[in-house]
Formats: sequence, C-alpha cells, structure tokens
Amino acid sequence: MAEAKKEQDSNVIFALDIGTRSIIGVVGAVEGRRFHVLAIEKQDHGQRAMLDGQIENIEQVADVAREVIARLEKRTKVRLARVCVAAAGRALKSEAASFTLELPGTQAITEEIINQLEAGAVSEAEHALREQSGTQNDQYYMVGYTVSTYKIDGYPMSSIRDHSGRVLEADVVVTFLPREVVESLYAVVGKLGLEVASLTLEPIASLNAAIPNDIRLLNLVLVDIGAGTSDIAICRDGSVVGYTMATVAGDEITELLMRALLVDFQQAEKLKMALSEKGKINYTDILGIAHETTPEELREMIAPAVTSLAQEIARRILDLNGKMPSAVFLAGGGSKLIGLRERVAEELKIEPSRVAIAGNHFEKSSYSEEYDLNDPELATPLGIAVSAGLGLINDSYVILLNGEPAKLFRSGVLVMRDILMMNGYRYADLIGRTGANLSFLLNGERQFYRGSLATPPVILLNDEPAELTDIVHAGDRISFPPARAGADVVKTVGDFVGSRYDGTATINGAIAPLDQPIQTGDEVWIDDLEGAARARAAEEAGEDAPAQPEPEPAPEPGPPLSITLNDTPIALPGKASGDSYYLMDMVELSGLDFDHLKKPVELIINGEPAQFSQMLHDNDVVEIR
Repeated sequence: MAEAKKEQDSNVIFALDIGTRSIIGVVGAVEGRRFHVLAIEKQDHGQRAMLDGQIENIEQVADVAREVIARLEKRTKVRLARVCVAAAGRALKSEAASFTLELPGTQAITEEIINQLEAGAVSEAEHALREQSGTQNDQYYMVGYTVSTYKIDGYPMSSIRDHSGRVLEADVVVTFLPREVVESLYAVVGKLGLEVASLTLEPIASLNAAIPNDIRLLNLVLVDIGAGTSDIAICRDGSVVGYTMATVAGDEITELLMRALLVDFQQAEKLKMALSEKGKINYTDILGIAHETTPEELREMIAPAVTSLAQEIARRILDLNGKMPSAVFLAGGGSKLIGLRERVAEELKIEPSRVAIAGNHFEKSSYSEEYDLNDPELATPLGIAVSAGLGLINDSYVILLNGEPAKLFRSGVLVMRDILMMNGYRYADLIGRTGANLSFLLNGERQFYRGSLATPPVILLNDEPAELTDIVHAGDRISFPPARAGADVVKTVGDFVGSRYDGTATINGAIAPLDQPIQTGDEVWIDDLEGAARARAAEEAGEDAPAQPEPEPAPEPGPPLSITLNDTPIALPGKASGDSYYLMDMVELSGLDFDHLKKPVELIINGEPAQFSQMLHDNDVVEIR
C-alpha cells in the first residue's frame, strides 16, 4: 500500500533546475528569513536531451524530471503540484539603450513621465535588437529591463521621482529571450502536470543565491557555468545592471576529450570528473582498446579549451560591464574545472584572489542540517528556491492574462505594460496604428484620403477599465484585446470612372486597367473625367445597373463633441458608428507624424497625463505634443 502524501501547501517551495546535463530538484520552506532545505535530488539526462541550455527532446526531459519529482515526494511525503523554474536560453540577448526626454519646461517628475522615459529607452533597445537580428520582436519575449542610470539636466541620479527638471535621460539594459526557449520549458512542466508558480532567468536566480543584497553596492559579476551555457549577471550600486550568456561551457571540455581520446560522450564526462583525482585513470575508447592516463596528462590536454572558455567569459563580462569588475564569483558545475578560476583572472587582468568559487554566501539565504550547501553546482536550484521563498519572486504571484497564467520573468512591482510585453505583445498592440493615407494627382488635382483610425484596446483589470501604467498584483485578472490597426486607403481607377467607362485611363503615363490600385505619389489621368463622373453617378443611381441588396440600417450616430486640441477649439461631429471618441482619434489632427517620431509624445487631458486609450468628454482640453 502506497504511503499517503499530504498536499503541497503555500509554505512548501519546490524549485526545479532543468540543466543541460542534469535536473536538480530542491524542496524546502522559509524559516526565519532563510530557506530551509528539506530535500535535494539530482538526475543526469543520460542522453543529450538538451543542447546549450535549450530543451531538444521534451519527452525525455520530462521523464527525467518525473524521476526527480518522485524521489523528492518520497523523501518529503508531499505531493508536489507547484514548481518554480528558471530559463537559460542559448540566445539570451541583452541590449543597452539610452533615451532622452525633453519636457516643455522645468517641472516635477511624475510616475507617468518616468514610465514614458523608460518606455522610450525600451523601444530603442527593441529597435537595436530588430536591426541586429533581422527578426521581428514578436519572436522574443522581453524578460525584463534594468535602468542603470538616470540623469536630470545632465546630473546622474539614482531616483528622479518628484525631482524637477527639463531634460531627462535613462540608460537601460533590456533582456530578451527567444520565444521557443520559454515555450519548451512550459511544455515540459505541462507534461509533468505541474503549475508554474514562478519563472525567472537562471543568472538572476544564481545571483540571488550567491551575492547577498548587502554587498551589491560593489561591481560584482556572477558567472554560472553549466554544461551547455555560461550565464552572466552583473550588479553594482545595489542593483542588477545586466545579464547575458555565452554558449561555451563544460561541454566544450567534454567534446575536446572525445576527439582527443576517441571516446564516447559518457566516457569523456567521466574523464572530466576525474581531473581532480590522483593516480592512474583507466578508460576504453570506442574501438574497445583499453588505455591508461593521468590527471596531469588530461589537464594538459584540455588546457586550450579551458583558455578558450576563460577568454569568452572575460569578453562577455567586459562587453556588458564596460570595465573590469571588482570581483567575480564562479558558480555551476563548470566552475569546479581545475585551472579555470586562474585563467579567468588572467584574462580579466585582475588579481586571482578576486575570482572566487561561489558558495561562501549561500548560508546567508539558505541552510540545511542534512546537506552541504557550499557547492557551486547548487547556485541555480537554490537561487530559484530562495528567489521564490524570500519574496524576490513570490511563489503565489500568478496573474491571469486572457484566461491563461501570464509569463512573469522578474520580481518587484510590475505594471500592465511590463506584463503585456513579457507575454509577447508589442507597442503596436498596445497603441495601434492609423491606416496608411493615400495622396495622388487626378488630372492634375491633388487627391487626399485618410486611412481609418486604429481601434484602441479596452484593457480590463479585474473587470474594471485599466491603463498601461496601472500596477498589477498577484491574483489579478487581465483582459487584453490587442489594438486593431486602421485600414489603409485602397483606391482603384474604377472607383472614379465606374465599371461601364469605355475611355482611357493612365497611371504615371501607362494605360491602367480599372482594377489597378493607385499608390501614393501616382499621377492618374482620365481622358474624359466629366463623362466618367456622369457614368459613375448613373451607375450609383442604379440606372441600367443590376439590383443591389438593401443596405443594413445605419447605427444611431454618436453625440458631437467640442474639445480644445493644442490650444485650438475643435468641433467633432458624432461618429456614424455611434462609438465614443478616444485620445487615439486625435492623433491625425495633432499634426505629428507618428511614423517618424524623434521624441516621445506627451499626452495631456485637462492638465493630467493621459493614455491613448482614454475616452474624451465634452469640453476636454487636450495636448498631443
């Protein structure tokens, strides 16, 4: 008879580190502001189910995870239902960007202004990503951003809220993760029948375990070296200022041994683990021939790969940090590689004593009576658990987005905009675009037609209207239909002459069929424009034309509206559709070219910061500058 298990309550935290070479599970609970580790289980994949941190064989990874879960449940007598995980990703991208916001005059800096400043910086990073990768942003999740520097009128500031100034600057580091990395991680968890309680990045998790908050004023680097990837996080002045990764790690050492000694992957892994042993080492190659070697011979053999790994880690650190850091912590199984610590120090040109193996600080955030936690390989699983247990990532922080759990990548305060962008939505989905206008010459006279206006999203937070800057809390429900772009203007020659016109029409001097679309800048010539107009009018009047279906009854028009836009009174007729007017409807009337903006747009209604999706009322005073 199977032993009965109790259900996982809110105090029990289950962290799962799905690594390239193995899966490590940790179960524990928070006691006295430290994470009490109750059980740790580890299982190698056996076969190469993952490559460079990316899940390749979902079913195989799920099978190994089930084994780890079963052993944890047996040890703890708890039926595990919620799991905290972290994503690595072989193509994690960090983009640094800067943005300057010039206000009309010196004024107090509100939260809305800060949001606008940071949004501009994030947009710059998105643009840089798109330019470098040649892909659309919707192939990536924005997993978070950190403001590394604020400036007010040229003076650096750690916080700018409630200060006064005119020229604001923000430097940010924005991190993006390929969509397939996140989706495959969720697919594994789904096969296990578990609920994702929290999701973060592996470098953030490792840093939370290895580098306590009280020493983050220093410029410190955490490098978590796994089998397939080396994740890097940098902190200074009390906050994380960037993270990146390199697709060089422990597997490079294993693969070198495979080529040099003609052994399979598993045998090469065993030889790598024996580097710190003493005495003779015996192995058999793929031809069945027995060999003998020594740890010294193996270390000499892998020296080029160790140097290559150290050089790539140092290059990534310097690229992201911009200078030599104060100290470096090496974590993960790859950090145990003999000689690597010294080589990293040499490549960074810092004292060897300033490159340390992580683990000495684990006891500040976690403890165990049974396990030795001062193991750099435990940095990620402990970090995932500590992040959730100590409130760095709340394990109950579940938000529903359109009925499904939202993907959340960072802790702290999240606003609506953050959550939508973390789940693949772009700024075009948040605001919408007016359809393209059409301007051309018809028999020498300029013709101009406006594209239809975008339909802004009606965002609901817990069934109440919400804005992009609203703070979202655990347990909240979001309904977000993306903005719908307005329709482009489409006109053909036939729209001006009718189907029975038998004269000649040209576009840019070439004879054009009646169904040829007219493009902006075209010169259209109709040889008998007056005759074409009469024929068109007769056709629309129904003369000699086939019977047309009865049109549907038009909706009641909406009420007219009088507003002031940029100091100019404007009378707006009621919309034929009966809909209300929104701030988005005023974009075309503002005189700004939203396709070629050089600065962010300031939106004001009755002296207060506003959103594009905000409804307008009679006598509102509107500014779009």
